Amino acid sequence: MNQTEVKCVHACKNTCAMLNEALRKEASIVRFYESMLEQCNLPEVKGFISETIDDRRKNILKIIQKLNEIHARSQVIDGMISSFNNIDG
Repeated sequence: MNQTEVKCVHACKNTCAMLNEALRKEASIVRFYESMLEQCNLPEVKGFISETIDDRRKNILKIIQKLNEIHARSQVIDGMISSFNNIDG
């Protein structure tokens, strides 16, 4: 993958475009490995691919967790800002 394909725009508020792109690519890689697994009949390679799929799925869960943290933090900040705006109004 060319590293210049995806650039951070530094304008995320409730989410992160870079992490969303990473999530999309990780999911695509898992689908690729799963298709390899279906075609493979060598137990040693099949086991290796299965472990690789498990590792990638763990990465997907980590990315989702981080995206959820970013979203939750943004909601808290928005709530705080909203409460200050209500005081001034």
